[in-house]
Amino acid sequence: MEGKERGLLLVISAPSGGGKGTVLKELFAQDENLRLSVSATTRAPRPGEVHGEQYYFTTKEDFEKMIGAGEMLEYAQYVGNYYGTPKAPVEAWLTEGRDVVLEIEVQGGAQIKKLCPDCVSIFILPPSMEVLEKRLRGRGTEADKVVQSRLEAAKREIPCAREYDYIVYNDRLEDAVADVQAILRAEKRKYARNSDCIERVYPNAQTQCKHYHNPPHQRLFPGDCCGKACQGNCRKG
Repeated sequence: MEGKERGLLLVISAPSGGGKGTVLKELFAQDENLRLSVSATTRAPRPGEVHGEQYYFTTKEDFEKMIGAGEMLEYAQYVGNYYGTPKAPVEAWLTEGRDVVLEIEVQGGAQIKKLCPDCVSIFILPPSMEVLEKRLRGRGTEADKVVQSRLEAAKREIPCAREYDYIVYNDRLEDAVADVQAILRAEKRKYARNSDCIERVYPNAQTQCKHYHNPPHQRLFPGDCCGKACQGNCRKG
């Protein structure tokens, strides 16, 4: 086919410990067309963080200017700092035909779905709350109080999976990765994203198709012409 298809905008969310980061790491290793959107923040860089990789680091004044200019896809405040998704790099990648992943929490996901109704949203679920807790404690990097707060947050976030287009169970990593890849392939072949392809193959397709859109009691079958300019392709029955 001629021309370059516009990329997909993917919203991927999961509770902490849901394995979202691990799934995405494998997806990026297998698909060079994927791009991960980098968020902007007003917090100070931590040791080892690089501008443009982990975050775009900016000032509160500049962040608020971006908000006022409509340059943010979504944003929120957390612990006194702004966090958000700059619109320009995402739009540039999509125009290039790249598929862009927004790895964001459910509140940001809800904003994106309102602003970009054609986005594809995927919620990654753990197989059970027991497994989720085991994963969180297995990290060995957080105090019990923090683990409990993450579990409580998960109880608020998981019901929001109903608002997403797809659910992926992350029980086995390879299965979860395969499910996301299958979703991408199916979404790319939806008619709404490929309507012009039919006319490329057959320029008169839209006009010709109208002869088949008859009321149920007037459906047409081969060899029984309706008497109109159907060129012998109509059906009657």
